[in-house]
Amino acid sequence: MNTTKLANIIESILFVAGKEVEINEISEKLSVSKEDITKAIQVIKEKYCESCGINLLVFNDKIQFSSNPDYVEEVSAVLNPIREKELTKAMLETLAIIAYKQPLTRLDVEEIRGVDCTYALQNLSRLNMIKILGKKDAIGKPLLFGTTDEFLKRFDLSGLDQLPNYDELLTRIQSLSVPQQKIDADFYNSNRDKAYNVGDDDLPEFLKDEEVVVIK
Repeated sequence: MNTTKLANIIESILFVAGKEVEINEISEKLSVSKEDITKAIQVIKEKYCESCGINLLVFNDKIQFSSNPDYVEEVSAVLNPIREKELTKAMLETLAIIAYKQPLTRLDVEEIRGVDCTYALQNLSRLNMIKILGKKDAIGKPLLFGTTDEFLKRFDLSGLDQLPNYDELLTRIQSLSVPQQKIDADFYNSNRDKAYNVGDDDLPEFLKDEEVVVIK
């Protein structure tokens, strides 16, 4: 099978699937080598270049079509007139910590951030940004969290090895504190994601463009 035909077939598969497809599945079902698929993927990428309305995502040995992020405002204006901005800054911090240090428990994250992270973890899980990887071999068997394929797609990363080197991020977050004794308990319980407020400069580069609002 020549590269152009294989590229057309893969393009059809992705269009019908409407979600990610494993490269191994394509290789096995079509009896073609991964090398041939890689060449075909390059053809598709060139066809759906950066200026096109559709882009090809490659992550964790999977591929998927997605809309061009440059046109998110226009797409949202038509398909989602009442826009919901999904990630709060507290959630972004929590997500960054999990991405860099996974797997880790809720208590591990809270020790780094210095505040309760239950709300952030619940919403990150709801948005399919994080998942449970297992349980820690410790008293109580606490759950271990890690990032998902959705996280890689959201931030246009082909794998966790593409994460920028942010070893200093944890130290910076630990240096940020809010005098909890000055925060009214009721206010904190109902607005815990607002209680720990940091600026954009305190977020890693690949998270800075994310929009921020409190999820109700």
